[in-house]
Order: sequence, then C-alpha cells, then structure tokens
Amino acid sequence: MRNFKTKQLAYAAVAIALAMVTSMIKLFSLPMGGSVTLFSMLFIVLIGHWYGPATGITTGVAYGLLQFAIEPYIFTIPQVIIDYPLAFGALGLSGFFWKKKGGLIAGYIAGVTGRFLFAFLSGWIFFGSYGADYGMSGPAYSLAYNGSYLFAEAAITLIVISLPPVRRALSQIKKKAWEGSLEA
Repeated sequence: MRNFKTKQLAYAAVAIALAMVTSMIKLFSLPMGGSVTLFSMLFIVLIGHWYGPATGITTGVAYGLLQFAIEPYIFTIPQVIIDYPLAFGALGLSGFFWKKKGGLIAGYIAGVTGRFLFAFLSGWIFFGSYGADYGMSGPAYSLAYNGSYLFAEAAITLIVISLPPVRRALSQIKKKAWEGSLEA
C-alpha cells in the first residue's frame, strides 16, 4: 500500500506539471484573467477520476496554489482564496465519479462546473461592478465572463476525450495508475 501512495503522488505531480505547461498554451485570454488553454483542467480532473475525490481535490488545491504563485491576480485575500485553491480544488470533484461507467465525462463536467461556480462567485462579488460598463448586472457579467472561457475549453476537451482512441488511451493510463494497488 505504501508504494501505491507514492505512485499516486507521482501521478499527481506529473498531472500538475502537465496542467501548468498546458495552461501556458492559451488559445485566447481575457483581460482580467481567464483563458482557454490546451486542456489544462483535464490533467487535474484525471487525478480525481483515477484516485477519487480526496486525492483529486488535494491535487486541485495544490495546482491552484501553484497557479497563484506563477500568475497571481490579487484583488483581496478572500478573492485569492476563492479564485485559486477553491476554484481549482473544485476540479477534483471529478473524483465522485471515479468508479462509475462514463465517469470521466461526468466527472469532467462536475469538476469544471465546480470551478465555474467559484469563478462566478468571485466575479460577482469582487468584479461584478465592471458589468455596468457593458450594461450588465454583476451576476450577468460574471456569468458571461467566466462562462465564456471555462465552457469553451470544456466543450473542446469533452469532444477530444470522447474520441474512441483518446478514451482507450486514457483507460490504459488509468489501469497503469492502479497497478500494484490492493483495489486494482
């Protein structure tokens, strides 16, 4: 069991590294943060999908703290907490679907929706006043702003992970991730 925990840590570290690298490959960026990246959320979601919610959420929080260290956007301390550890930690909600058929798709949707809810909350509370510049209420502005980049990336990722060769490859990696465990 000890070697399996080491394996989980290694897979999580690699996922965080891949997420960081792909988060820097931006298809488009918005002026106050947020961008469509090359599948950066997927790598964190995969850890939840492979190892469950505790490992997924922990990996997401670690990734959020690293995102903050690399590209901080600081308005207030509560905003930082919502935008980084909570929002990225929510990607680990994918872990609640880890043992279900079709769990990757459902988990990805759950993780991205969780991240969106925190981004929406932060946008409404801390940045909603910018909506007046566009004739929008704070909630409408936050919904449009955060939904535009998060759901665009989610749609692209869902299409790619639904492709049979990608689905088979991810399934094989999941099997490797569980080799040597007691539950394999």
